[in-house]
Amino acid sequence: MDDPYKTLGVARDASQEQIKSAYRKLARKLHPDLNPDNRQSEEKFKKVSGAYDLLGDPAKRARFDAGEIDANGTERARQSHRPGGGGEGFHFGNNADDIFAELLRRRGKGRSKPWSFFDQDEPAAAKGADQQYSLKITLSEAVMGATKRITLPNGKSLDVKVPPGSKDGATLRLKGQGNKVLGGASGDALVELKVESHPFFTREGDDILLTLPVTLGEAVLGGKITVPTIDGKVTLNIPAGANSGTTLRLKGKGVPSGSGRGDQRVTLKVMLPDAGDSALEDFVRKWSSQHPYDVRSKLGIV
Repeated sequence: MDDPYKTLGVARDASQEQIKSAYRKLARKLHPDLNPDNRQSEEKFKKVSGAYDLLGDPAKRARFDAGEIDANGTERARQSHRPGGGGEGFHFGNNADDIFAELLRRRGKGRSKPWSFFDQDEPAAAKGADQQYSLKITLSEAVMGATKRITLPNGKSLDVKVPPGSKDGATLRLKGQGNKVLGGASGDALVELKVESHPFFTREGDDILLTLPVTLGEAVLGGKITVPTIDGKVTLNIPAGANSGTTLRLKGKGVPSGSGRGDQRVTLKVMLPDAGDSALEDFVRKWSSQHPYDVRSKLGIV
């Protein structure tokens, strides 16, 4: 096992402050968050943390220096020079404490972390605070998903995957990207999504809504026209005699969800040409006199 003093790079008579300073310097250099996918650096960080766990505690350090525990914090048995002793048998004097210490040493063998009295009541390592962020995305990115690159306050840049169907105000949790704490786990980064408004699309549940202007001729005669969707243009068939408020449905052109995908609902809005078209006015005046019809009485508006 490694000498903890050598692991931290300090002399055996170093002060507690010098030991702490050496640990902090190595921890900043070797921390896994700063060296992703570097197994060698991760192993060195574990050894440095183990060494500081021992030497950073004055009581443990004193027991180690006195030979009562080893570099792993495991109790050392006090040995007596009895005739015939040797090998891996029990070596202890007549003191009951010696016998118990030897049993503890045996129990610690084969464990990933040696057992000792001093490990049992230690509090769990602290975790750094979470960091809050806000990320603006377009409606198309929210619906179809996207990968966005953000820069954290510490200058570190990383890619954030926005899942398809994300809603405004949803929060993404990035594990280990929050504040760091010495000797403990890093907090998380919480990224709140802010979906920007779209010029003509709105979202309602898993459906995309679009109000589509159509000409008088398209409404009266019908026909095929090109309309936008969240992921490209498609052809829509306008039925003859369509009115403002007529809603047509494009199946599967809405928001992805666990059950498939929503629809796009297209609501037609008949737009008359600019005022001053005398030919249209003359035609409508003649046509109206010959084809009178009531559009308000059916609604009870008189």
